[in-house]
Amino acid sequence: MSSNLLLDKLEGVLIRFKEVGQLITDPEVMGDMKRYIKLSKEYKELEAVSEAAKEFRSALDTIAESKEILSNESDEELREMAKMELEELEIRIPELEEEIKLLLIPADPEDSKNAILEVRAGAGGDEASIFAGELARMYTKFCETKGWKVSISSFSEGTSGGYKEIVMNVTGNGVYGILKYESGVHRVQRVPQTETQGRVHTSAASVAVLPEAEEFDIDVKDSDIRKDTYCSSGPGGQSVNTTYSAIRLTHNPTGIVVTCQDQKSQIKNLAKAMIELRSRIYALEHQKYLDVISSKRKTMVSTGDRSAKIRTYNFPQGRVTDHRINFTMYNLSATMDGDIQEVIDKLQIEENSERLKESGL
Repeated sequence: MSSNLLLDKLEGVLIRFKEVGQLITDPEVMGDMKRYIKLSKEYKELEAVSEAAKEFRSALDTIAESKEILSNESDEELREMAKMELEELEIRIPELEEEIKLLLIPADPEDSKNAILEVRAGAGGDEASIFAGELARMYTKFCETKGWKVSISSFSEGTSGGYKEIVMNVTGNGVYGILKYESGVHRVQRVPQTETQGRVHTSAASVAVLPEAEEFDIDVKDSDIRKDTYCSSGPGGQSVNTTYSAIRLTHNPTGIVVTCQDQKSQIKNLAKAMIELRSRIYALEHQKYLDVISSKRKTMVSTGDRSAKIRTYNFPQGRVTDHRINFTMYNLSATMDGDIQEVIDKLQIEENSERLKESGL
């Protein structure tokens, strides 16, 4: 795409940026919280395009000026400065064009949301539960490096350690947009501690990442929810098993059931359970979107497709392979300790490339 064509595309975006900037200061808009939040997010996204557009225009103007100097100026010092500037900008322009093209692709509106992350043991018995526990720890460590907050909503422990299933709430900046690549089946190959013959076994755990629904995303009627309370189990101090602080919510129209027992207060457990319930109902609609994009992009696996194998952790060889992009790393111990940014970066690059093709930019 030529620079002029890109400038034409940017013109409409910059007009919209100015328009949104005026709208978010309008008292009528500020009084409508749902609309105000939506416009504020749009403004933030358009601001990045606006800044890149300013640099792009400035670079094009400077190139034109430098060429003018080289054509008409006899002063050698000025000519040398213009030549150096021209060389630098001719390298920078293609980089800027790629950055702007990516910025012009409409952002996934879910990417900025918090997320609900669930890990469930699959085939492999006790070994699968142990692996599910290791994945939960891996994600917790990764979230710590990002400065995100992780809290456990519910869990069911495995008989030999780890978890049969664990559900975590992750809050922070752009959580879903990063963790969404983790949805799918994770497979482990190693010799279990209980294996006496030294044979390598294969076990699996499934990971699902859901965008956390905000209150205005979906309307859940109280009359559609059955609320049950029961005694908490597991860590929690003296009040465990003596107070009915744990919450189970059942959404009658969909049959979705969520539980929360990690807080001592019933009110706090109810608030967390409601967030998860809203998110799971919202995910039913989001699923349709995921089904569409997962058929187009190899980086994304439909959350509902728990049979889609995305990654293998091979302990004897110390390697991790992501099957979607055929990418292998030989840093298994670091990966299990939460160092998964490199593979996520690779997946994001691949997805951006696929999205650019779709957009025709």
